[in-house]
Amino acid sequence: MQANIGKLCTADYHSFMNASKNAISQNEKQQLDQEGYVILRDFITPERLEVLRHSIEALYAEQGERAGSEYRQEPQTRRLANLVNCGELFEQVVAEPKVLSFVQQVLGDEFKLSSLNFRSANPYSNWVQPLHCDVGAVPDDKGFWVCNVIWLLDDFTADNGTTRFVPGTHRTGKLPQEVLSDPAAPHPDEKIVLETAGTVVVMNAHMWHGATANRTAHHRRALHSFYCRADKPQQQYQKQLLSPEVQERLSPALRKLLALDDPLNDELSSKLSGASGFLK
Repeated sequence: MQANIGKLCTADYHSFMNASKNAISQNEKQQLDQEGYVILRDFITPERLEVLRHSIEALYAEQGERAGSEYRQEPQTRRLANLVNCGELFEQVVAEPKVLSFVQQVLGDEFKLSSLNFRSANPYSNWVQPLHCDVGAVPDDKGFWVCNVIWLLDDFTADNGTTRFVPGTHRTGKLPQEVLSDPAAPHPDEKIVLETAGTVVVMNAHMWHGATANRTAHHRRALHSFYCRADKPQQQYQKQLLSPEVQERLSPALRKLLALDDPLNDELSSKLSGASGFLK
């Protein structure tokens, strides 16, 4: 599938949001609403996939020990954060129109980017993320407010640190640590992502999920574009992190998506950004 990666960068934000409401099928909407996830196979073209992989590895080599320092480090894992600041390639990822249609289905019309990170499970690692809801979020009286999108840069297999999730748990209104004696243990109803590189997985991030151990000799790489409702703080405060040069050249639609001119976001995110859901 060749995605129209530039659409949001030139279109009026509200016009795009109105047009996107019919961009996904009824079956996809039902799957996302009831199960909490949708899998988009072959979404990233091979050419785009190679550029993303190359760019990520170059950034990781360039940043060295500073890699991921804008956020929190995780055991046995490579991280990069603040990726919108690293070039138009990553701006296109967060503004992908088809993906935003699914995010809109979860969060409603008023949402923003919360963070764009890279995560790679190290070879031969035994670190298992506990089941969690992103930023420790449970739905409130307005509904769902977090949505995570996983861009698979490598195949996700049963042995290489794939993501596990428990379908339907986004509708429980509970955090896994409130219910489970050991959120890191296997769950009887969990499923795992077994998909090829180039797949994109959209998840209602209130659904319990976590990464598994990588028992192979190779890194398992993915991008995570994470969105939240407009009345919640960003996980990574974009206005504070993005360089003045990047902010200056962004289109009005991207500025809206990143909440760069939103006083409410400034108030919320300057005080409350940084939550992860499982890292303390």
